[in-house]
Amino acid sequence: MQPFKTLTHAFYRKNKLLYIAVMFLMLLSPIFRVIFSWSLGEILDIITLKKPNALEALMNLLYLMIGVGLLNFLIDLLPYRLKSRFIAKAMTQYKDQVFSRLSEKSISAFSTENTSRYLSVLNNDIASIEENYLNRSFLLVYEGVNFVISLIIMFWYSWELALAAIFLCSLPIVISVVMGKELTSREKAVSDQNERYMGSLKDLLTGFSVIKSFKAEAQAKRLFHNASTKAETVKCRRRWWDGLLMAVGNFCGLIFQFGIFFIGAYLALRGQITAGAVLVTVNLCNGIMEPVRVVPQYWASRKAAKGLIEKQEELCAENTTKPGKTIQPKLETAITLQNVSFGYEADQLALRNLSAAFQAGKKYAIVGGSGSGKSTMLNLLMGASSDYTGSIAVDGQELREIDRRSLYELMSLIGQNVFLFDDTLENNITMFRKFPKEQVERAVERSGLGALVAEKGADYCCGENGGGLSGGERQRVSIARCLLRGAPVLLLDEATAALDNQTAYAVTDGILQLEGLTRIVVTHRLEQGLMEQYDEILVLQEGSLREKGTFAQLMAQKGYFYSLFTLEGGHAESIRGEAPASL
Repeated sequence: MQPFKTLTHAFYRKNKLLYIAVMFLMLLSPIFRVIFSWSLGEILDIITLKKPNALEALMNLLYLMIGVGLLNFLIDLLPYRLKSRFIAKAMTQYKDQVFSRLSEKSISAFSTENTSRYLSVLNNDIASIEENYLNRSFLLVYEGVNFVISLIIMFWYSWELALAAIFLCSLPIVISVVMGKELTSREKAVSDQNERYMGSLKDLLTGFSVIKSFKAEAQAKRLFHNASTKAETVKCRRRWWDGLLMAVGNFCGLIFQFGIFFIGAYLALRGQITAGAVLVTVNLCNGIMEPVRVVPQYWASRKAAKGLIEKQEELCAENTTKPGKTIQPKLETAITLQNVSFGYEADQLALRNLSAAFQAGKKYAIVGGSGSGKSTMLNLLMGASSDYTGSIAVDGQELREIDRRSLYELMSLIGQNVFLFDDTLENNITMFRKFPKEQVERAVERSGLGALVAEKGADYCCGENGGGLSGGERQRVSIARCLLRGAPVLLLDEATAALDNQTAYAVTDGILQLEGLTRIVVTHRLEQGLMEQYDEILVLQEGSLREKGTFAQLMAQKGYFYSLFTLEGGHAESIRGEAPASL
């Protein structure tokens, strides 16, 4: 299947009958226009040629046109109703398809790419595709059929007029098609600039509190003004070219209509056609003139919208999760790292020749100063990047070769940054999935959320990104999610950083007491009661493994970990930077 069709087929999935019905009814509509034009010609011929029984013929035409008019009204009305239903379903399926494709991208995609691109794609570009690709597809068919039928009737009345119509409409079509190429490039420029505008707007709204605290409102207004001005300037250039296309079409339409009327009058004076035939052909000019005026514009807009669809296809294809081998959602032996090196920048390594092994069912702490590579290690374990050197293996299976979906069935990460939906506490904990009530209640209690749920209720709305909760409460929700999900391997990256010492101790202790899980915990809290529970502590410094062992072994060595632990009075509630250079 061609890449372009992977998205456009969503328009017609279980929607083809509705599409066919709309098309069929739209094909009937031009026929009624022809009948109406014919009736006008007949009336004029009745008057000018003084046919026998003229009054009776005139009344018969009246009755006929009343019936045709009512039928035409229904034929015109029904397609709009069906078209609205078709487009609504088509766009719903299309947006679902785009979002589904975006959801297949890797975790690293959403940490490295600008999300304003997706906001623009699912907002501005979608609106353009709906109008210029879908709606104008119907209009193109309607105008095309209208053109063909009108031309056939003109040939029937006078082949000279029909040939003149073909000649007069050829030039504006060529001009408009050539101009349409520029419209395509300008449409893409609008899309690209909208992405940048959405990015600026997102940054300004997200950082509003920082802007206010630094009294940078004037600078923020200037940034917004610049972004808005650039976006509107590009749209203005697009509208101008669209208007120029329309003006060219209108001008050519006037020349066309006058030319047909003039030639028709000439043929009528020579007795080759009747005055009624001239009126019919002139009236049918609308069926030829209108397509000549709008079809090139519609075609150019549709082509521009097609470019947006292809752009969305490319965006969906970037950084997608590659298929791999499926693994069982159970850690049988160990996760091993062998000589792993990784850097976000080519010349700056975050991990250096790191080797470690995490045995199934055991508890591990990863400690070290800021920038020592702790979070980077967890991100690599979650498959955030395959650009590392060395080997990371799960039960002997290289991580690069593992299907990411099955990896996420095995592992669950509780990070420092917590995202919450503007929805209820319960839905944020369950992530909109169904779990037994007892299982949810157990996760709530183990994460320390029991008091909050008892006070505010499970239906309490958390607000936008959890704005109705404190930082600690948001973190507890994140912990409850992972506990409820019950992944065999639990990764915690400073998961209790936003909690007070007492709550953080209780939550961490509860996690360490869980049976049957492999726990890998990045922490800056070095409370002895917790450190003694870990089967092994890995101490990182500048991306390298400096020391490892149990709490007792590391304290007995009186090395780097000992210095970190004793740095703040023997319990080291937080690590701020690296240990002194003399250590």
